[in-house]
Amino acid sequence: MTTDMIGAQELEQQLDAQKTTLPRLDLPEAAPPQERIRIGVSKEEVLSIAGAGVAGLSVGALLCLGLGIVPVGWMPLLSYLWFLGTYAALVFITNRGPAVRDRFWSVMLWSAAIVVVASLALVIGFTSTRGWDVFGKGNFFTQDMGVAGPLAPLEKGGIIHALVGTLEQIGIALAISVPFSVTTAVFLNEVGGRFARLVRTVVEAMTALPSVVAGLFIYAAVIIGITRQFNGFAASLAITVLMIPIMIRSADVVLRLVPGNLREAGLALGAGQWSVVLHVVLPTVRSGLVTAIILGTAHGIGETAPVLLTAGVTNNLNFNPFEGPQVSLPLAALEFVKSGQPNMVARGFATATFLLFVVLVLFILARVLGGQQAGKLTAGQQRRRAARSRAWLRRIEENRSGWLVSHPTSTPEDERP
Repeated sequence: MTTDMIGAQELEQQLDAQKTTLPRLDLPEAAPPQERIRIGVSKEEVLSIAGAGVAGLSVGALLCLGLGIVPVGWMPLLSYLWFLGTYAALVFITNRGPAVRDRFWSVMLWSAAIVVVASLALVIGFTSTRGWDVFGKGNFFTQDMGVAGPLAPLEKGGIIHALVGTLEQIGIALAISVPFSVTTAVFLNEVGGRFARLVRTVVEAMTALPSVVAGLFIYAAVIIGITRQFNGFAASLAITVLMIPIMIRSADVVLRLVPGNLREAGLALGAGQWSVVLHVVLPTVRSGLVTAIILGTAHGIGETAPVLLTAGVTNNLNFNPFEGPQVSLPLAALEFVKSGQPNMVARGFATATFLLFVVLVLFILARVLGGQQAGKLTAGQQRRRAARSRAWLRRIEENRSGWLVSHPTSTPEDERP
């Protein structure tokens, strides 16, 4: 070994001896701790909410029922306010600042949701309970009230006349309002121009139109001026006046959400403006347009004053909406309840319950027909497209066979589609 090599080794040993040693770096690397990720509400938060709820109920019962300081009707509000204060104090003990605000507003939002759901359940439950005895009678859906008087038992009389009137009036109103509403919304978004702002202003003003004003307008223009009698078609026109602004407003908002690059892509591929609207824009917002129709239908199907002013009141079944009075389900429920007789009041609540069921069925049908996402085919649509493709394949093969028969000397290279 040479002298230079020995000197280099000694120098390296001296440098190693002068290095700073960190003992923890020499330890083997430990695996990171496996922390369990908890999704949902923690046990601490559950106990805080439960304790605050018990405290709120206890204080409310003490002040309202025990001591009588606060009237009993204020007990729910007092208990809820005490619950909020107690819960905020419990959260503040273990958390600070943003966490307290976040949990407080979370409880407020959940409380609002519970109040809305509970109110809806209370309305449906109360209405169904008051009219439940009527549904056990077999003639409620097959007879009209022309065979029953105010004191008639529940076995006699029904609402078939009101059901027919509602379906015919809403059907006519939808047949008129849907085309007008969709085309107006398309005009506002796809055409525009100097009249678009005026139309949009008029539509927004008509959304606040009182239903009585619409009924009086149709009464003066149609009943007095043309028909000279009450009829279901006039009621349909009054309902249409109320439905069109809501549908236009909702469809206008939905059409504004269509990305502009979809329109530009269709135009870049050579399609015209109306082809893009028909095949790109409208299919993209189909579910939104169905929602707009649902909102308009829900607003029109429960109207009572316009139907009373234009269609009148009758206890007999009338299939002809262009001649004679015709009643609807909400108007029939109102007339039943106004009579004051127990059986008639029960029929009124049963009619209101059935109206809720009819609205639910209409909404489900609308969702099934138009709730599919754009570009996504249902099983039935896929089967129909497959059958159409097979039919086209058969036609192509038949045309090819006929062409080969008429040109027996042709070669495969000469075949053209």
